[in-house]
Amino acid sequence: MTSTVQMPLWALMLLLAFAAVTFASHFLFPSVRWFFRRRLERAVTKLNTRLKRPIEPFKLARRHDMIQRLVYDPQVTQAIVDYARKHNVREDVAFEKARSYAREIVPSFSAFAYFSFGTRLANWLASALYTVRTDKGNTTVLDGIDPDATVVFIMNHRSNMDYVLVTTLAAQASALSYAVGEWARVWPLSRLIKSMGAYFIRRRARGGLYRAVLARYVQMATAGGVTQAIFPEGGLSVDGRTKPPKLGLLSYVVQAWQPGERDVVFVPVAINYDRVFEDRILVAAGTRGDRRFPVRMSVIVRFIAKTLWQQIRGRFSKFGVAAVVFADPVRLSSYGTVPELGRLGDDLMGRIQTAMPLLFVPLMARVLLRTSAPLTQDALVAAVAAAAKEANTQSPLVPADSLPGAVQAACDRMKARGLIIGDARTGWHAAPHETAVLTYYANSIAHFYEPDAATAQ
Repeated sequence: MTSTVQMPLWALMLLLAFAAVTFASHFLFPSVRWFFRRRLERAVTKLNTRLKRPIEPFKLARRHDMIQRLVYDPQVTQAIVDYARKHNVREDVAFEKARSYAREIVPSFSAFAYFSFGTRLANWLASALYTVRTDKGNTTVLDGIDPDATVVFIMNHRSNMDYVLVTTLAAQASALSYAVGEWARVWPLSRLIKSMGAYFIRRRARGGLYRAVLARYVQMATAGGVTQAIFPEGGLSVDGRTKPPKLGLLSYVVQAWQPGERDVVFVPVAINYDRVFEDRILVAAGTRGDRRFPVRMSVIVRFIAKTLWQQIRGRFSKFGVAAVVFADPVRLSSYGTVPELGRLGDDLMGRIQTAMPLLFVPLMARVLLRTSAPLTQDALVAAVAAAAKEANTQSPLVPADSLPGAVQAACDRMKARGLIIGDARTGWHAAPHETAVLTYYANSIAHFYEPDAATAQ
């Protein structure tokens, strides 16, 4: 036992390395994880005292545990058996397929990343790019919701900025769990988005096994009281109009509810912009008739760098107004013990359309597309005021005495982008080659008017 053992230096170094790894994995790492988890739990407890809707335990569960719970769920287990029989594969192969879906879907929520980094970044980004306008009743809507209910924000999808805007407005209430598409599955963006509590969905996936895994996750989250945000249109609008709802995710939420249990409250959210920074990409996709948005990362980086440089030099001009309005909430229990899904979807989208913010760029786009002759500044102000009155909506606008200044500011932004041509003296008219982009903005408020031609006669 006391004899000397000789070995090469490389073997000794290898032995010490294995010993260090064993010590770290069995003693050091568990202790460190326990230390930081205790600190995190205390921080979350303190954070919950400030939130109107505390973070539910379901959202704080370990990702590994959530994946295990999901793949061993009885409904998912049955879907695994059905998949194995249909595709003539072993059940263990089908099980691993389900596990891969679960890993793809289940987020790794971090309260620290969400509230210390995510919401601050969202606030900075929203205020840096836009003048954010909200309805006075938004806070009242959130305050009036039953604290024990599961809240689901139902939003129209105009831009990827939608995520940022609603996150900033809901940050004082709770942490949102978004359903995001394939665009967000790019590393390292995917890691950040998952840490913010978002879960990925495949828009084009039609397999029964995938749908079963996704459905059970959404249903578990809903039953667990997780505050969610859903875009029922299924993707960005390529023509500016709100689309009929796709009922996939909405059906999963409805199926999770049982009469007499925790109620589900839907909050319709209407979002509109003076400028959607992806507008030309979306219009081009609509013209082609597909939903491919070929944006290179280099273009995005160049856009961000240019914006930051302009801000540093004090020459950056905001994109105008981004407005968010919460419509009256809808309790799922008010639709009876067996809610009719189609009626619910139509009702929610109808509330979104009714609450749609009436902004100046969409109004001016509508006016100029319907006018063949140039409009002087005074004539344009009068036409915009008449169009706003004709819309017959309670959507907030600036006071009448501030209308000329607001129209002038919108003219300056639209002229800088080449959407309109002219000046205040000789008159403004739509740029002929930008009719599609102007129509895109006019379509966002077209539902307030009687159906008619979109462009000038």
